[in-house]
Parts: sequence; structure tokens; C-alpha cells
Amino acid sequence: MPTIGVAIAIPEPWARELQDYRTSIGDHTAAMIPTHITLVPPTDIDDADLPAVMKHLEEAAGKRAGFQIHLSGTGTFRPVSPVVFVCVVQGISECEQLANVVRTGPLATDLDFPYHPHVTIAHHLTDDLLDRAFAELRAFECIFEASEFHLYVHDDEVGWQPTRSFPLQIPAVT
Repeated sequence: MPTIGVAIAIPEPWARELQDYRTSIGDHTAAMIPTHITLVPPTDIDDADLPAVMKHLEEAAGKRAGFQIHLSGTGTFRPVSPVVFVCVVQGISECEQLANVVRTGPLATDLDFPYHPHVTIAHHLTDDLLDRAFAELRAFECIFEASEFHLYVHDDEVGWQPTRSFPLQIPAVT
């Protein structure tokens, strides 16, 4: 039974910059997690359901337009969860709408917490390291076009692997 996730990949050079930072402060999970904005959290599915999931993701991508994402500054989920993240400051509602479309049908799932698009930069570290990440990346900023999302499959040895991209199909209104 594979574990899958669906996410928007952060493009280079920012993906590497954020992943390297995450590793540098001691978050050893970073090496196995590509830098991303989650749409569907880790979900176990039956192998037999994978074709239906792929079809569903194709249909979901066909219903949404590409959009601009602006990442800026830091936030945290503490004290509820020991996470520091880079904030999505533009593209929030588009991420929410896309996540809502993707998390239906074969990927319908109840979330443990309300959906909040973000890019994790520190997770399950000591408070001093979480404080450090919060302060050191406060000035981080990037802007990019979200033109696709990816299906990731978890492998115990190498971590999360992107297995297929799903281009957003409706042209963005300019």
C-alpha cells in the first residue's frame, strides 16, 4: 500500500536554498522531502486505486488555472505543532481552492488541522532552533508561477519522490 502526497513544488533556485537551510539547522528529514506546498497530506492508498487517483488529478488540474505564488517572511504553528514555515502571502486562496478540488473523490480526506498553505523550513526541532529558523529566514522572499502540481510517492529509503506532474490547464486571466 503506497503512501502518496500531492503538492506544488517550489522551483529552483529557491527549493534548494530552503532545503539546504532546513538541513543546515539540523532538520534531517529535509533530505527526504522536496521543498513544497502541500495540497494532500500523506495518504495511504491501495495499488488498485492508483489509476483512479491519476484520473482524478488529471481532471482536477483541468479545472484550475495557473497562478502566481509569493513567498515572504516566516510563521509558525507553535504551540500546536513544532513547525516554522515560510509564508504564502500571495496565492493563498488559489492554493486553498486547488487543495479543495484535489481533496475530493478518491483523495477525499479529513484534515487534522485547517488547511494553511505554507513551506516548512523547520520541523520537530528544539525551541531554540525553531526560533533561529523563524528569525533567520524572516527576510526570505520569492515569486513564481504555479503552473502544475505533483503526485509524490513515499519510499522508505529515499523519501518523497515526484512521480508525475499535472499541468494546470485553464489559462490565467491577466
